Amino acid sequence: MDLRPIRSKRTYRAALKKAETLWDSPVRSKVGDRLEVLNLLIEDYERRHFPIADPDPIDFLLHVMEARGLSRKHLEPYIGSRARVAEVLNRVRP
Repeated sequence: MDLRPIRSKRTYRAALKKAETLWDSPVRSKVGDRLEVLNLLIEDYERRHFPIADPDPIDFLLHVMEARGLSRKHLEPYIGSRARVAEVLNRVRP
């Protein structure tokens, strides 16, 4: 497979298959360099054709709180009073 820009779904799928076959190649070898360039091409195609929207800030904050076992009280030193934290998390205050 020649390294060329990925412009179609067909070439995208072929690039993914090729990358999978090269995945365990040694770093800084010819094959490893080829994989690195192929990954850059795949990443560029995915960024243009499958964009990922930014997360909602409040949903993200709630997720981080849950993942780290934090409560609303933990946010008070950063946001302000208990009421202010509640306003932010309830989307009353930006």
